[in-house]
Amino acid sequence: MNVEATSGAQQPYNNGTQQANAPQTVDYQAFLRLLVAEMKNQDPTSPMESTDYVAQLATFSQVEQSVQANAKLDQILQASALAQAGSLVGREITSADGEISGKVAEVRLYSDGVMAILESGDKIPVGPGVVIR
Repeated sequence: MNVEATSGAQQPYNNGTQQANAPQTVDYQAFLRLLVAEMKNQDPTSPMESTDYVAQLATFSQVEQSVQANAKLDQILQASALAQAGSLVGREITSADGEISGKVAEVRLYSDGVMAILESGDKIPVGPGVVIR
């Protein structure tokens, strides 16, 4: 769950656009601190119903489970990409522009894609237009 920062100095306007603060991740402990602060600062003449607190906690729990599920899916996707990248070793590859060609000696997996390293030491980013034989 991403929450915009609410305290601290505001960023100045720059060329008519406001610079955005980096979103901060709220974990379970931070949520409980926010909940306690909300309870401390609520209007005593109109207190919040206990069911509202339970609903907030349940919603946060669902969001936290979704975040954890997404993290697991990312791990599965990375493992799949690594397995596919491993199958390139020993095969002939030609870059998208056709200028670099050779046999793949090793493959490196980066966050933004796969890089094939040829026996000659040349590097080819694996992507659209690359020919693999």
